[in-house]
Amino acid sequence: MRPAIITFAATGAELAQRLAAVTGGVVHHCGHDGEDARTLLPRLFADGTPIVGICAAGILIRLLAATLADKTEEPPVLAVSQDGGAVVPLLGGHHGANRLARELAAALGGHAALTTASDARFARGLDEPPAGWVLSDPADAKPAMMALLIGAKIALEGHAPWLAEAGYPVSSAGAVRVLVTEQVLKVEHGLVYHPRTLIAGVGCERGVPAQEVIALIDFALGQQNLSPKALAAIATLDLKADEAALHAAAAHYGVPLRLFSVDELNQERYRLLDPSAVVEEEVGTPSVAEAAALKAGTLAVRKLKSERVTCAIGRAPRPLDARTLGRGPGQLHLVGIGPGDKSFRTAAAVRALDASSDWVGYGLYLDLIADLRVGQQEHRFGLGDEEPRVRHALELAATGRTVALVCSGDAQIYAMAALAYELLDAAGERAPSDAARRVAVDVHPGISAFQAASATAGALIGHDFCCISLSDLLTPRRDIVRRLEGAAGADFVTALYNPRSQRRTDLIGVAKALFLAARPGSTPVIVGRNLGRPEQQVTVTTLAEFDPETIDMLSIVLIGASTSKAFTRGDGRTVAFTPRGYEKKAVPDV
Repeated sequence: MRPAIITFAATGAELAQRLAAVTGGVVHHCGHDGEDARTLLPRLFADGTPIVGICAAGILIRLLAATLADKTEEPPVLAVSQDGGAVVPLLGGHHGANRLARELAAALGGHAALTTASDARFARGLDEPPAGWVLSDPADAKPAMMALLIGAKIALEGHAPWLAEAGYPVSSAGAVRVLVTEQVLKVEHGLVYHPRTLIAGVGCERGVPAQEVIALIDFALGQQNLSPKALAAIATLDLKADEAALHAAAAHYGVPLRLFSVDELNQERYRLLDPSAVVEEEVGTPSVAEAAALKAGTLAVRKLKSERVTCAIGRAPRPLDARTLGRGPGQLHLVGIGPGDKSFRTAAAVRALDASSDWVGYGLYLDLIADLRVGQQEHRFGLGDEEPRVRHALELAATGRTVALVCSGDAQIYAMAALAYELLDAAGERAPSDAARRVAVDVHPGISAFQAASATAGALIGHDFCCISLSDLLTPRRDIVRRLEGAAGADFVTALYNPRSQRRTDLIGVAKALFLAARPGSTPVIVGRNLGRPEQQVTVTTLAEFDPETIDMLSIVLIGASTSKAFTRGDGRTVAFTPRGYEKKAVPDV
């Protein structure tokens, strides 16, 4: 995860930007009194976010003391001196804090004050091997490290060059035995590392239970006493990109699901031991499970079958980077970023944007989240290019990328989420590619303009409400008028989106007339303009005094119900709210 860079004084601002550039982190300025940090840091810590504080170590300790519980779950926490000369990892030393301290010290020309005995002497702990190797039993690391710290050496059996690179003494006569093997083994007075060299190639029928897939993979691995921790990926045909059982199996083993096209699997045709004419007739290649497994290099376990699943295990000579195998299933995040200001963003939206390799959206929306961008590729579209924008996002995700389709406010409210599902359901020329239909889609709700406007000016949506768009570009005018009449007659608090444009000027006046006919002229009206942006203006007026001529496309209008009220507070600010009827509960029955 991207670190949070915390500053408490203006003198740390420049260093914070340097640290953010090195780590891709997000800077948080908390002020001298640390009031913001009292709530921010425990929340970041609980979310697993690495924390780098430009401050005395004691400040971070006091702020986080109450949240400390399980050291095996703690994210990295580091203190950096104001001059960048000292970098001190405080928590999460073996979860990346020590490595991060070294990186920061090197970038700043400072010193990493490592107090963990193993990391002070070696560049990497035994319990944090690099990508491609997995420690079989983390409990074995501590006694082995104690022996090494008092002078023992490692007797290495297998391929793990990172041990010597990290400074560990390796000798054929070593007392600490380190075995690197794909098999399930245990050694006395030593460690077992599993190299991620195996691919489970899987074929299955549509709708198969996940447990049947997992059971067959376990059985296949058991044929050669292979450890599931040696798996680098589960691989299959790209037609199975949306097969729930395969995603569940990949999650079960903690490995990615990788996909190959028919043409890519056909490249293994002449190496197959168990081709199937039936499979070739159905999908165009004589093998799925075996051909996918062979992408690792050679077969470790030949194809096996259960009732609805096939599985073969492939082996590579060295640990695999699964990202080089085929492509991923593809992921589309439909993200609502709120009205504009970063304070309106939800944590889920930020996480989705962070996790995405590509951002697709209207240029203004991408500008509003520029502070979060760390290497993501932007795909900018004009304001009216809604369908091309969504189609591009779907097809981009279909190539295996993780894509965020960025919407202002909430992605579902007059935004792109519904259009994305409309295209996924479309037939004929509007239909996206088959691969695009199979991408995973997640919707991340955002704060919509009507919520922000109501909250800024009180609580007008405290009772039943509805939202109506006055744009007749996609909705016939007669339908809009009918809905306005219904909302006015039903006494809903009503939020009016897209209230006025240069071409469409009269519907907002029609709305005022309809609501004046149904409720008092004293009914509160909230007008919000440029919500969540530096030019924000939010005013409270009455239905009678509301002037439609002052409204433009950057505005949203909220008309209260007949029960809505407004009053002026001691600070001179007028607020509006809609009571729900709690006063009835407060009066006892007689």
